[in-house]
Amino acid sequence: MQSSLISKVEKAKRYAQETDRITFSDFSVTFRGDNHTYTTGYKDGKWHCTCNFFSSWGLCSHTMALQKVLENMLPPEAKTAHQEAFR
Repeated sequence: MQSSLISKVEKAKRYAQETDRITFSDFSVTFRGDNHTYTTGYKDGKWHCTCNFFSSWGLCSHTMALQKVLENMLPPEAKTAHQEAFR
């Protein structure tokens, strides 16, 4: 492997450890729940999920789980008050 590529691989490993370097502005994922698969994401400063609970409450177990997984990679406005329950 070329030395320049080796240095890029090493840098990528370091970046992967330093997740605070990453901030999501929008994304969409397929979330496989216990009963169904949903499209869950964050766009234009708002969470979205295709599950029925989200349509009534504006949050759900899928969005809360993503907030926990992506905790330090989300902009402040993507973090909701219920995140304290995870701590």
